[in-house]
Amino acid sequence: MKELLANLKRVVGRGEPARVPARRVLFVCMGNICRSPTAEGVFRKLLAERAPELDVLVDSAGTHQYHTGHPPDPRAVRAAERRGVDLTALRARAVADRDFEHFELVLAMDQLNRHTLLDRAPPQYHGRIRLFLEFAPQLGRLDVPDPYYGGSTGFEYVLDLVEEASVGLVEHLKTTPLPNRE
Repeated sequence: MKELLANLKRVVGRGEPARVPARRVLFVCMGNICRSPTAEGVFRKLLAERAPELDVLVDSAGTHQYHTGHPPDPRAVRAAERRGVDLTALRARAVADRDFEHFELVLAMDQLNRHTLLDRAPPQYHGRIRLFLEFAPQLGRLDVPDPYYGGSTGFEYVLDLVEEASVGLVEHLKTTPLPNRE
């Protein structure tokens, strides 16, 4: 972590230090083309609208490398676009080992991906790995279903769930002390 922060703080451009975000959140699904990029886009938009004072780095990744470098699924892009969320600049990537140290919260879209992350992460980072829907207990579910093999209504349902959990996550970040960054 110290090396990462040192690299972020080094002098860039016109002699100004790079900004180190106060908070860092990573959304994770299996392929990083449906659920996690949707969560990234929705959460970015919600932060800008409801909590611009929060300094948060937001990213997404997949537990598998099936779609590395590819844009989000066109159905996810269209569904998000109808709600004013732009996913077109996003590209799939796989979770990297450094992500467990770098991100304060690693939010899995379902229990299978959470277990995959826990199996891969060093034990000292297990507390950072949570289910995204934990931030929307009113929904009565923990998994965001994968809409990949379903119809367009599945993408709309994912957006509904992600929007609810994003509201809860913003409130969590507003009320939780910043992590210690030594």
